[in-house]
Amino acid sequence: MTQINAGDTAFVLISAALVCLMTPGLAFFYGGLVRKKNVLAIMMQSFISMGVVTAIWFFGGFSLAFGKDVAGLFGNMQYFALNGVGMEPNPSYGATIPFLTFFSYQQMFAIITPALITGAFADRVNFKSYLKFLVVWSLLVYAPLCHWIWGGGFLQKLGVVDFAGGIVVHVSAGIAALVTVFFVGKRKLLPGESLAPHNIAFVALGTGLLWFGWFGFNGGSALAANNIAAVAFINTDIAGSIAMITWLAISWLREKKPSMVGALTGAVAGLATITPCAGFVHPFSAVLIGFLAAVVCYVAVQIRIKLEWDDALDVWGVHGVGGILGSVLVGVFASKSVNGVSGLLEGNVHQFNVQVFAVVITVVFTFVMTYAILKVINLFSPVRVSEEEEIKGLDSTLHGESAYEL
Repeated sequence: MTQINAGDTAFVLISAALVCLMTPGLAFFYGGLVRKKNVLAIMMQSFISMGVVTAIWFFGGFSLAFGKDVAGLFGNMQYFALNGVGMEPNPSYGATIPFLTFFSYQQMFAIITPALITGAFADRVNFKSYLKFLVVWSLLVYAPLCHWIWGGGFLQKLGVVDFAGGIVVHVSAGIAALVTVFFVGKRKLLPGESLAPHNIAFVALGTGLLWFGWFGFNGGSALAANNIAAVAFINTDIAGSIAMITWLAISWLREKKPSMVGALTGAVAGLATITPCAGFVHPFSAVLIGFLAAVVCYVAVQIRIKLEWDDALDVWGVHGVGGILGSVLVGVFASKSVNGVSGLLEGNVHQFNVQVFAVVITVVFTFVMTYAILKVINLFSPVRVSEEEEIKGLDSTLHGESAYEL
């Protein structure tokens, strides 16, 4: 019988705690980027995901993602309410850790993914409608994608790899974010009103917490304290660092000043892009991936601005495009000597092809399902707040509170 390894268990539990910290980090990151009249509203959208998605994950979400495969599309309900999820290992999901530890770790991924979407529709979505969206999207979009890639679904059977969530987390959240932008429309501004971040110090704090948590996000995905965790850990830091300084250099050249928000955004782009690659590539490849992340995501943001898509906090340009880029690049740079998977540079054309196929399937599925979910919710209660509420600010009109009483 497989023995539980105390070191592996401790490592994955600590990694789960690090990933848990990322959602409050996201709240500060997004909270600093919005106007001060909406800071509590967007922070609340992240924090409430911690409670709501935990309940969803317990009552069926985990089972839909990791239960016994049904037609390659979703899991059965064998793990409903933690039935069969105990202290013994499940060899398919960490042979040396309790199955309950794997449940806890994956729960933290399920929490932050829908929270990422909120940055796109900042300042203009009704909280009640968001709660409905959070529940339905988690069950009908996130859980199936999780099963397809990690839970024995059809994409995993094809050989698709996604080390820590480039497709499952970042592509799905980025594409869903873009759909919400199209659905709810642009923000309404008073004459002369600025959309500038109200607290860049919050953005810096949030970035620090996200970067710190990302070591658990990527390193912990090895599900053991081993050599794969070590390479994922260092690749995470390298890609985030290279992307940060590359984005800073580009924005400095174009805008003539070194923007702190630009540097922080670049770091997040690099961290998102390396996520699917972290445990499959050599550190020098992480340098190239970080550089490409900054260039491609920066261009994506400029395209978004030119097309006048009101993705308030650039979720699509950073997480969506970064996730797509990284999910394709793992099919290029993956090295068999790292984790048994070869990419295009080692002659494995199939790996590159299935990565592209998985990205296309995920984009189409997420786009269609997210639009359908918003459409149905809007039939029963408006997704967007009234113009009066939006102009006054969501903190006071929806929550009856203010972030600053000066």
